[in-house]
Amino acid sequence: MKIAVTSKGPDLNADVDPRFGRAAYILVIDTDTLAYEVIDNAENVNAFKGAGIQAASMVSDNGAGVLLTGYCGPNAFKTLEAAGIKVAGDVSGTVMDAVNAFKDQKLSFTSAANVEGHW
Repeated sequence: MKIAVTSKGPDLNADVDPRFGRAAYILVIDTDTLAYEVIDNAENVNAFKGAGIQAASMVSDNGAGVLLTGYCGPNAFKTLEAAGIKVAGDVSGTVMDAVNAFKDQKLSFTSAANVEGHW
């Protein structure tokens, strides 16, 4: 399965970025092989608006079925939900920690945004 994890750096040892739409990177990881693609999210980091929607679109376009992040705003959440992508919020530690927590079923999925927009 492919999952997306927001990240402060371009590898599995980087810390999870708590921001979804304005995360520095989004890693799309195959949970079976740990092969991953790095999405550079630089264009959204300083976006005036729409960063979450654009990031959600990139996650969907890269085939992820799950997003692991710290905080996800309402517009991004609606976009992810419409794409059938489950969201686990309040995720912290390294990207690898987050992947392991997902694989060990230690994360719970949210049914709503956990932060106001433009966070």
